[in-house]
Amino acid sequence: MLENKEEISKNNKNHADELDLISRIKPIWIGRKKIIKITIIFAIIGLFIAVFSETEYTASTTMVPQTGTARSIGGSLAGLAGIAGINIGTYSSNDSGVSPLLYPHIINSISFQKELLGTPLTIEGYDASVTLQEYYTNIYRPGLLSIIKKYTIGLPGVLIRAIKGKPTEVSLKSIDSTHQILQITAAEKKIIEQLKKQMTLSVNENEGYISLSSIMPDALNAAELTRNGQELLQKYIINFKVEKSKEQLRFIQERYSEKEKEFKKIQKKLALYQDRNQFLNSALAQNTLIRYQAEYNLAFVVFSDLAKQQEAQQIKVKEETPIFTILEPVSIPIENSKPRKGKILLIWTFLGFIIGVTLVFTKSYISRFKNKIKYLKTET
Repeated sequence: MLENKEEISKNNKNHADELDLISRIKPIWIGRKKIIKITIIFAIIGLFIAVFSETEYTASTTMVPQTGTARSIGGSLAGLAGIAGINIGTYSSNDSGVSPLLYPHIINSISFQKELLGTPLTIEGYDASVTLQEYYTNIYRPGLLSIIKKYTIGLPGVLIRAIKGKPTEVSLKSIDSTHQILQITAAEKKIIEQLKKQMTLSVNENEGYISLSSIMPDALNAAELTRNGQELLQKYIINFKVEKSKEQLRFIQERYSEKEKEFKKIQKKLALYQDRNQFLNSALAQNTLIRYQAEYNLAFVVFSDLAKQQEAQQIKVKEETPIFTILEPVSIPIENSKPRKGKILLIWTFLGFIIGVTLVFTKSYISRFKNKIKYLKTET
């Protein structure tokens, strides 16, 4: 008898749970048309975005800069800790002259970006290559979605720029060219701001490699921009590293040229004196010859020493020039990176379904709440 009561109680509880579940799902069934309608609307929006989004291609390269040999912090203590399986940290002597962590700052610098504007691009329909700056100034046309975004979400910015007017161009003609002051125009600044979003560099500290990638509307242009960015970055790193050595080499070469002229001049003077005084055996002639010979020997020693220094410094410059190992060379991407049409459509459809269900439940909750208030009022 007790078992029957427990079974009846269990059945009643299960039945109550089923009724509670049905009551919760019932609003979805009642509002199914509204949910389907909202889902379809969002799916259409997603389809519009997927179709009219600008196609983008991403090209990338991976390289490893020569960073020297790692040295342990703590000497023998670090070695003992390593035996015990404990890593107390290491650091490496950077042969590239600049830490890889600073590479992103280099590619975002004005000088780097200004050089990047000169990247030659192969454009269909053009016989000769055009620069990146010329492409974005005269050839590139944004997609429909970009235009809609500009005059909807970006409308406040457009109005602010219209009110401010065109920025005044600063002329630096009066400044001496030896000051090496960089100047960019408003048009260049606009393209540079866009380039900073298109080219990205990531540094993997653990594995010791860097990845450079670029985004462009054309696959070939993306590869060309990435390759030029890679070459420019390598040039900047090399210049940072060997700048001091090159400066020393230039100094030695200048001294070498000076002493070479002096040596040849003294050599010629000695030869002429010897030719003119072959049969003179006077003490005065012999003393003059000895003096000329001493000048010649001194000039030869200095000139010879500078020649050796120049050769040694040239070797040093070559030795200090960083080497970049290319793990993944730049290649033309086969597939576009954006837009992922299927993913966009799926996300917007799912979002529409969630919003539809939320609205239906909200409406049902508000309706029940109002009915409860009316019932309380009638009771009172």
